[in-house]
Amino acid sequence: MRFCELTWPVLRQLPRERLVVVAPLAACEQHGRHLPVFTDTYLVTAVAEGVESRLPDKVLLLPTFWLGASHHHLPFGATLSLEAAFHAQVLAELLRPLLDDGYRRILALNGHGGNIDTMHIALRRLHPQYPHCQLTGASYWELAQEELAALAEGPRKVMGHACEFETSMILALRPDLVRQEEIRDDGLPEDPRLRGLFTAEDMAQRTRRGVFGYPEKASAEKGRRMLDAAIGRCVEVVEALLARPLPSSGL
Repeated sequence: MRFCELTWPVLRQLPRERLVVVAPLAACEQHGRHLPVFTDTYLVTAVAEGVESRLPDKVLLLPTFWLGASHHHLPFGATLSLEAAFHAQVLAELLRPLLDDGYRRILALNGHGGNIDTMHIALRRLHPQYPHCQLTGASYWELAQEELAALAEGPRKVMGHACEFETSMILALRPDLVRQEEIRDDGLPEDPRLRGLFTAEDMAQRTRRGVFGYPEKASAEKGRRMLDAAIGRCVEVVEALLARPLPSSGL
């Protein structure tokens, strides 16, 4: 079911504890010289809609919240962004009315790397007030990490930016928006000694073209397989959440 297509009387009658509310989170930001600025929104929306289409009676799909925490892309321009602390607050306020309305199972499905921290903070802010609810979140590529890595042909096996993964999936979804003559691999080489280390850098400090990864390895066919893998894993997660008992409200 899609929240935006239903009336309030229909929504009032839905079985709150037997649904997972899926909240797609995205961004509008530069994606190199070859991908549209709405790339993250197109991709996470496609994954979320794929999940809803496979589980229409188990999922209540919210409209995609397309405004992300993207200040690290501002040096390139072509980016709309909220500051990180404010973005976390907005995410919490986005979900609060649903929790107050009795929904007990939330899955924030993220499609932008800059939202990972803000999503976690938002869920942690909400938890003390709603300890009896299932408050969960993940990026779709985190859930499908093994499946996506198996499809990647380039040396980078995790999601980058305007990379093999994103370029392949946009080629599958919206090939008309891809400037294929501008596709170039880019990004600083990664030092294996620094694995696991977070570094506060903007994208202009990491790449000349706004790309991090190997988009030259992209193809539409691979993109279709990647989308199917991501949807399949998210379906598995939703079904597992529904099978999991709701948490008690405390000690």
